Formats: sequence, structure tokens, C-alpha cells
Amino acid sequence: MTSPSTLKIAYSPCPNDTFVFDAWAHGRVPGAPRLDVTFADIDLTNGWAESGTSPYDVLKVSYAVLPWVLDEYALLPCGGALGRGCGPLVLTREPGVDLTGKTVAVPSERSTAYLLFRLWAADVVPGGVGNVVVMPFHEIMPAVRDGKVDAGLVIHEARFTYQDYDLHALADMGAHWEDTTGLPIPLGAIIARRSLGAATLRRLADAARTSVRMAWDDPVASRPYVMEHAQEMDPKVADQHIGLYVNEFTADLGEAGYAAVRGLLTRAAAEGLVPPLGPDALAFP
Repeated sequence: MTSPSTLKIAYSPCPNDTFVFDAWAHGRVPGAPRLDVTFADIDLTNGWAESGTSPYDVLKVSYAVLPWVLDEYALLPCGGALGRGCGPLVLTREPGVDLTGKTVAVPSERSTAYLLFRLWAADVVPGGVGNVVVMPFHEIMPAVRDGKVDAGLVIHEARFTYQDYDLHALADMGAHWEDTTGLPIPLGAIIARRSLGAATLRRLADAARTSVRMAWDDPVASRPYVMEHAQEMDPKVADQHIGLYVNEFTADLGEAGYAAVRGLLTRAAAEGLVPPLGPDALAFP
């Protein structure tokens, strides 16, 4: 199959994604296809991947959505977000709140954060939480602060800013996952359309891996792109964000990364949260 000269790609404006894709998006990765970039929050990209009518060749999605999309898309072994000490938090106005029967705001029910939250709640909230409401990520902390919900599930830079809302971290979903499995935390995946063909998929993986390494080699080069799309984020917070979510698993999932992804989706399937994965569903051509 002939490799396309330009690929339609959608990823978030978050600093980790713009840092990872800066070199590739700006034509600095030798031999890589050109990218036609759309910025979108993960809930949108998850929906596009699931729709069956997505116009995108490559997408950044939650690992949680993989069981619904792996017939059409292949998981790339690089470019995504896994790590340690970087999991979602459950925030409350007061410390030590019992969430039994309480209302919790979440950014998406198709997110890895939501799966980790449900697995945590199954272990430590015996009575079960009450209502789960979906709201835009940026509205969650104000809603908890203002008493509109009892707790909120937050991700990304909220780890560094929740104290500004006088909130308390009730629990760390990532710490619970790591303590119970010993595995890194799978968060965001890069997927590419299988119809591109095996050779092109391998070429895309090489380009993503090269783009990551170029960003590490010259982090100053990516700064304008990162800050242009960081939604007025403090540069220090952007740097923390990159340091937390761009790591060795971004360059290559490796054995531990694949074990983490399969472990999460297997446990979630056992709880009835996602469809079961086939034995070769995560295999890369």
C-alpha cells in the first residue's frame, strides 16, 4: 500500500502532547509523513475513534477506549502516556470524606481515569458511590469547591493546582493501581488506522519515537509550540506536566507498558466496564 504524504491527526493541546509531536508536526523528523493537526480534548478524540466514521488517520485516545476501537485502529508502541506517580486524583472539600452514596464528577466515562476510579471504588468504597456525573474537565474543581458535587475526579495539571481551590486529595487512583499491581499507570494511547498497512504503521511508530527523542534532545525547540497551546498555563506547571507524562514509556511501551495496558483492560472487563480483549488485540504489525 502506498504511504500517504499527509496524515490527519488529532491530539490534545496539553503540554505532553505538543512536546511529543512538536518536531514531527513542524517537519523536522526526516522522512516522516506531514501532519494535518487538529487539537481536541480526549473525550472528543475517544468519541471520534468509536464513531466508525472518524476522518483521522492517527488519534490520541484513552487506553480505556481501546476495546471498542481496535478492529479499526492499531495501538502504536510509542507516543502515548504511561508512568508512575501520575495517576488521577479524587478531590473533596474536606479531608476523609466517605464517598458511599455520594455524587462524583468525572471528565468522561470512556477515560482511563474513570476505569481506575471504578476499580479503586470497588476496593475501598464497599457501599458504592452514588451518582456519577460527566462534566468538562475545567469545571470539575470549581464544582467541588462550590458544593455542586461531593467529589471530583481530576487528571493532568490539576495534580499541581487543586490546592488553589482549597481542595483535598482524598485518594490517588494511580497510587492505588501501582500498589495493587506493581505496574505503571496507562493513561493515553496513540492509535493509527489499520488500513494504512503494516509498513506505514511501522513508519509512523518510528516517526513518533524520533519526535519524542528530538524533543528530549532539544527541549527549548518545543517551548513555543507547547506554550502556544497550553491555555495560559504557568510555564513551570507545563514543565511539571511534561516531566510527569513524557518518559521512557513514551519512547517505547516495552514489556511493562504492555502488561499495564492489558492488566487494566482485563481487570476492567472483569468488572463489566469494557468488552474483553482478544489475545492479539494489542499486537503491533
